[in-house]
Amino acid sequence: MRDLGTQEFIEWADSYLRDELSREERLRFEEFCSQNPTYAALFSEHVSFISSLKQTDARASFKQALAETAQEYYQAETVKKPAKIIRLWNSLQLNAAVAAAIAIVSVFSTLWLTGYYSNLKKTSTDYSALRRDMNTVKRNVNAHNAEIKNIKSDKDNTEDMHFGATGFMITRDGYVVTNYHVITGADSVHLQNHKGESYKAEIIFTNPEKDLAILHISDSTFKSLKNLPYTFKKQDSDLGEDIYTIGFPRDEAVYGQGYLSSATGYAGDTLAYQISIPVNPGNSGGPVLDKDGNVIGIISGKQKGIDGAAFAIKTKALLETLNSIPVDSLKGNIVLSNRNGLTNLNRTDQIKRLQDYIYIVKVY
Repeated sequence: MRDLGTQEFIEWADSYLRDELSREERLRFEEFCSQNPTYAALFSEHVSFISSLKQTDARASFKQALAETAQEYYQAETVKKPAKIIRLWNSLQLNAAVAAAIAIVSVFSTLWLTGYYSNLKKTSTDYSALRRDMNTVKRNVNAHNAEIKNIKSDKDNTEDMHFGATGFMITRDGYVVTNYHVITGADSVHLQNHKGESYKAEIIFTNPEKDLAILHISDSTFKSLKNLPYTFKKQDSDLGEDIYTIGFPRDEAVYGQGYLSSATGYAGDTLAYQISIPVNPGNSGGPVLDKDGNVIGIISGKQKGIDGAAFAIKTKALLETLNSIPVDSLKGNIVLSNRNGLTNLNRTDQIKRLQDYIYIVKVY
């Protein structure tokens, strides 16, 4: 998603609080806040500001009602009737109390009827949970950073990994693609194949908007593999098409299959698909292939609240990203495979051929 300015985010937040968003838009707003702690904190401050503003407005309304009532009685009486003025003043005190009560009830009734309190309560609960999660992550990161400082060689890094996902080769000579959100903020990145062999990788290029990152294996022990057995499909795939993926939600490869459930991703994103394959965080960056072994996308995440619904970035977005890499950033040209060696194989044999080209992405 493109970066938002502060004012644009505040307007979006106001629409959320006034319940002017559709269910899909509300989910999109909540997911944006959960992925952007800075905006989450801004939203919490904005909610507090609105609450203070409502209280100030209630006090101002009360003062105005009191002043208007006093002016009416003052104009109706003369100085020559002190006894009556005293009685009116006593009456005015009662009326002022009534006016204040009416003003307060009116303000809080309006807030209740518009659903402000229910939204505020839900938002406060969500952000309390978010703050707890952020504190937990912070503690974990600090602990891991302390451990990493004591590491004497890259081979000892395995036990100190604080994040794992999936990546797969786009060329035989060491270029690998994964998600941007997987490697952002990384001090170092290592790739491990299904045989347990680990290689150090460099981050060559990132595209946060498309959630893609291009890596290159820089380890001297890495040897170029045989030609990739799969190709990259440039055209959109059809709704309901049979698809599958291989990824690393744990330390061994896991196969998943399903179908393409929507031609667009979250909030109508035309650069992504919605797929019906159950995925976990470790699947992020894994390939999505059709029945003929063509790569049609890259796993990018799971939709919260909907079982079995996930998203995959279309191969078209990957190709656009590769074309935008500056030449001086490359470690040699990126030449994609144009021969598919999986087409005539059954699914089991396809998976056996694929495993050498898919890696666990370990971030430190």
